[in-house]
Amino acid sequence: MTTAVIEQAKSARAPSASKIWLKAIELTARIETLPGRLFADVVDDWARRQPDRAALVTDIGALDYEGLSKRINRYARWARSVGLVKGDTVALIMPNGIDYLAAWLGISRVGSVVALLNTKLVGQSLAHCIDVAAPRHIIVAHDLSEVLESAKPHLKTQAKVWTHGDARGERAIDVALAVLDDGPLAPDEHGDVSIEDRALLIYTSGTTGLPKAASISHRRILNWGFWFAGLTGATPQDRLYNCLPLFHSVGGIVAPCSMLAAGGSVVIADKFSASNFWSDIVRHDCTLFQYIGELCRYLLKAPPSEYENRHRLRLVCGNGLRGDIWEDFQARFAIPRILEFYAATEGNFSLFNVEGQPGAIGRIPPLLAHRFPASLVKLDPDSGAPLRSDEGLCMACARGEAGEAIGRIGTADQGGGRFEGYTDADETEKKILRDVFAKGDAWFRTGDLMRMDDKGFFHFVDRIGDTFRWKGENVATSEVNDAVRDFTGVVDATTYGVSIPGADGRAGMSAIVVNEGFDITALPAHLALRLPAYARPVFIRISRELDATETFKQKKGVLARQGFDPSAISDPLFMLEPKSGAYVALDAEVNAHINDGTIRL
Repeated sequence: MTTAVIEQAKSARAPSASKIWLKAIELTARIETLPGRLFADVVDDWARRQPDRAALVTDIGALDYEGLSKRINRYARWARSVGLVKGDTVALIMPNGIDYLAAWLGISRVGSVVALLNTKLVGQSLAHCIDVAAPRHIIVAHDLSEVLESAKPHLKTQAKVWTHGDARGERAIDVALAVLDDGPLAPDEHGDVSIEDRALLIYTSGTTGLPKAASISHRRILNWGFWFAGLTGATPQDRLYNCLPLFHSVGGIVAPCSMLAAGGSVVIADKFSASNFWSDIVRHDCTLFQYIGELCRYLLKAPPSEYENRHRLRLVCGNGLRGDIWEDFQARFAIPRILEFYAATEGNFSLFNVEGQPGAIGRIPPLLAHRFPASLVKLDPDSGAPLRSDEGLCMACARGEAGEAIGRIGTADQGGGRFEGYTDADETEKKILRDVFAKGDAWFRTGDLMRMDDKGFFHFVDRIGDTFRWKGENVATSEVNDAVRDFTGVVDATTYGVSIPGADGRAGMSAIVVNEGFDITALPAHLALRLPAYARPVFIRISRELDATETFKQKKGVLARQGFDPSAISDPLFMLEPKSGAYVALDAEVNAHINDGTIRL
C-alpha cells in the first residue's frame, strides 16, 4: 500500500481529533460519579449484556465475558478465604495468560493489592521487588518456581507460596479456586473498596537505583481503560492483539482494559515473535495491536511475511515509535492509523498524538491544557538539576529547546494530575519538584528530556540521569554496577548506555577495572544469576582506572561519548555475542558488522 493510499484510508476512517478527545473525556467523566464501581464491575456489566462474547483469547484457550466474570469472583473469594484484608498484598509471578488478569482483578476487587512482578528478574533483584511489596502470599507459575527459588536466599519477607498450573503441590491455587463459588459477590463480600484505594503495585526503575513499586489505584485503572477506549474508538467488535508483558502498565493495564472497557476482545500472546506476529494478527482477525517502539523496528527489519498486508487492522496504539521509521512502518504494513502516546506508570500526565504526526509523542489539546498542565523546564547541563531564576523559580523552555518534562500535581479541578507515588516515601519525594513557577506549587518530574515544536507537539529527546532504555526496558546502572562488581576479579565498574546504529534506546556498556583473578569467560553465567537479559552489559571495556569527581561520583560522560569503537579506544573491548551468550573480543571487523547491521544486538 502506498503512502497516498494510506492517507486516503486515514481520512476516510479516522474521526476528527476533537471528536476523539471528547469521546475520551466523556467516558472518563463517569468514573468519579460512581466511586464504588471498580473495573471488575465493568467486566460484570459486559458479562450480563454479552455473556458469550470472547473477552480473553490465547492459543491454548479463551474466556468469554461470563467466564471471566466468574473467574474473577473465584479469585476474590480465594483472597477472602486465606484471610486477606484490605491493604494486604499478594505478589504475582506468572507469564502472559488468561488467569493473570483474572487474578489481579479478583484479588484487588475485595481490597487487597496485587504486586505485578517482572518474570525476567532473578536473585537479588527479584528479592528486592518482593521485599518492597511485603506480600503475605505469592502466586507463582509452576514453570517459574526456580525463578522464585533464586530469590529466596536474599528474601526478608516471609510469604505463603501458591503454585499456579500444577495441581499436585501443597498449595495449588488451581485446586483452591475449583472449590469456590463463582457466582456474584454479596455486598458483604465486596468490602469497603473504592476508586481511591490502591489496587496494584507496578514496578518502574525510575531514574536511578533498583526498581520502585508505583502505587496504582482503582481510579487509575479505570481512567487508563476508558481513556484509551475513547481515544481508540474501541467497540465490542474490536479484537486487540497484545504480545507485551502483562506485568507492565501498557501491556497489562492499558491494552487489555481499553478493550474490556469497550466490550471487545483481547488476544494475548505469550511473548513478541517477529516471525509469528502477522500470522497471529490474521488468524485471530485482530483490528488493533499494542506496540512499543522496539517492536515496530523489529517488524520492519524482519523478512516479508505473506500475512503482513492481509490483516483487518484499523489502528495500532503504543509508545516509542521513532520518527526515522514511522512512515516506512506505516507504509509497508498498510496501517491506516497510528495512535502514539507518552506516559509513565507513575506519571500524572500523558501526551497523545491523535493526529498521527510522524515522530511526535503527542500534545495536550487546548481544551485539556487547564486540566492537565505540563511544561518543559531548563536544566543545568552538568548537574541535571533545574535552572532557577534570581527569584528561585524554574525557567520554562522556549519552543524547540530541550528540557525536562514535568506535570503539575493536583486534581483536574485544581489544574493538575494526581501523583500516587511509590511504596517508599523518600522515593516519592524525589519525583516532586517544588516552587516551580510559583511558591508552593508542586510538579511531577518525568526524568525525560523533550522539546516542543511550533505546532505544540512534544518530541522525545532522551532520559535524564543514569537510567537508559534497552529492549523496551529501563536499565538502572547502579543495579548493573552492583552485579558486575560482585564478580571475582572486578575491582570497580561503571555502566552507561551507548547508541547502536539502527537500534532504539541505548545498549549497556560497563567499563571495569580488574585484577589477576578476573575471567571474562565466566562473567555471563554470573550476570545471568543477577540480572534480566536486557540489563546485562552488551559491551565490556577493561580499563586501568575509572575517573571520578572529588565527591567520588563516576565521570561516565567521556566513556559514553567514546562508545565501543576500537579505533578510538586502546582498552580491551568485548561484545556479548547474541547466539553463544559469550563475551567475544570486539575488533575493527566486529565493529564494522555492528555498524552495518550484519550483527544485530
